[in-house]
Amino acid sequence: MLINIDKHENSALASSCGERSKIKTGIIGGAGYTAGELLRLLINHPAVEVCFVHSSSNAGNKITDVHGGLIGETDCVFSDALPLDAVDALFLCSAHGDSRKFLESHTIPKRLKIIDLSTDFRHKGSAGDFIYGLPELNKAAIQKAMHVANPGCFATAIQLALLPLAANGLIKGDIHVNAITGSTGAGVKPGATTHFSWREGNVSIYKPFEHQHLQEITESLVQLQSGLSHAIHFIPVRGNFTRGIFATAYTECDLKAEDARQLYEDYYKDAAFTFLSGKNPDMKQAVNTNKCILYLEKHSGKLLVISVIDNLLKGASGQAVQNFNLMFGLDEKAGLRLKPSGF
Repeated sequence: MLINIDKHENSALASSCGERSKIKTGIIGGAGYTAGELLRLLINHPAVEVCFVHSSSNAGNKITDVHGGLIGETDCVFSDALPLDAVDALFLCSAHGDSRKFLESHTIPKRLKIIDLSTDFRHKGSAGDFIYGLPELNKAAIQKAMHVANPGCFATAIQLALLPLAANGLIKGDIHVNAITGSTGAGVKPGATTHFSWREGNVSIYKPFEHQHLQEITESLVQLQSGLSHAIHFIPVRGNFTRGIFATAYTECDLKAEDARQLYEDYYKDAAFTFLSGKNPDMKQAVNTNKCILYLEKHSGKLLVISVIDNLLKGASGQAVQNFNLMFGLDEKAGLRLKPSGF
């Protein structure tokens, strides 16, 4: 994928951006759930100034008219302008397919770092110079990257449940996964399976064995365990709650329970947000945070791994900010010390 590079970019910052000590950021596609969460994080980030939030359909409207939870935190309005020369980092929160179109149709300053939250650049062979942005897998590459493709929400939870096994060549059979997600995972646009009267008190499956996140999960596991050919049998479930993912994965494993736990502790010993719990976790321990909470059990030759995240944070906007921190040499946890919705 070719990005149009502006070789004569204007180095002057737009007057709307304040002191140069802050990292200037812009957001494309500012009206969705991920953009709302991203804004919540960035306007409270100690090293960030948000210079513009682009939304053609909402241009001129207050951001708080769409993201009501930000009342009292910002007076900004949506813009239809694109002062790309004025920012250091650009977050793409557009619909799937639109990020690629945007980059191909606009002249992008060479120095501009980009984090894409869509599916457009996650897969090998179509990613160009985009680095797959799962810090627990590609931290060193992310730190050097100009362009990062943020992982999917289900993909994040499932990969974090399996990476230590793949890193040690221990996936010896098919993997069985069941994961339930909140309604915000379907996006802000209402649909037949997202509105309250259908979702409340209801559970259903969708795209069994064929979910679009399977490709990126498989590519990451093969990156660690070359030649891996075992199938991932994934059943995605729509939950009757708004946010969070609770995933369970199991596979054949010869390790003793204590050895499996040590394997996971060793792999994640330097991870900023992925933690191994000694108790069966609740989803609310991770909701409203950038954490992934893992829990292991051994059952008759099978290893069961529970993985819990917030689909809008570790599964989307929080991980995007984590990648941003790595790309700019900041504290990985900057702007992400969040309180879980435990009660």
